[in-house]
Amino acid sequence: NEYALRRAEKQFESFRRHYIMKKAIIITGTPGTGKTKLAKELSLLLKKRAISTTEYAKKYSFFEKYDKRRESYEVDTSKLASSLVEEIKKSEDNLIIEGHLSHFLPSKYVEICLVCKTDLEILKKRLEKRKYSNEKVRENLDSEIFDICLNEALENNHKIEEINTSGNVKDSVSSAIKVLKKHKIID
Repeated sequence: NEYALRRAEKQFESFRRHYIMKKAIIITGTPGTGKTKLAKELSLLLKKRAISTTEYAKKYSFFEKYDKRRESYEVDTSKLASSLVEEIKKSEDNLIIEGHLSHFLPSKYVEICLVCKTDLEILKKRLEKRKYSNEKVRENLDSEIFDICLNEALENNHKIEEINTSGNVKDSVSSAIKVLKKHKIID
């Protein structure tokens, strides 16, 4: 019967998630789109460990050099991704990995890629609040306009869902939860 089939599917999915291959929920997007806040809230709600690619890159020295013009460090994304894969493999549960470089993880270790998208006026205000230079604000707005993180995630063959993070964190979390349920990542 249909009930027994659905129950068996749920049991298998639960078994797969817990015993077969650990994977990550990754959250990417242009700086200022709300990735970190979304990851922190999901981490608390789902009781899963969250890793910030920025903090992780700092901790394990994956910075190559500082780019004065862009006011940021260049990161060896290959080394970062390899190291994060090891974190996923040794984790006892699926992880949440956030950052504008998280989509460089190989897709076989990723359950889903949530791409945060924010209204340009709101994003501009957030970046200015961070005291970014006009040039850096422009660069990040261009990145959002041209969907750089989304396109790079597509190039890396991730299963992608966009999350509108223009509103409050509660709304973003609610949207993310709906997506995770839709893809049967959570019950």
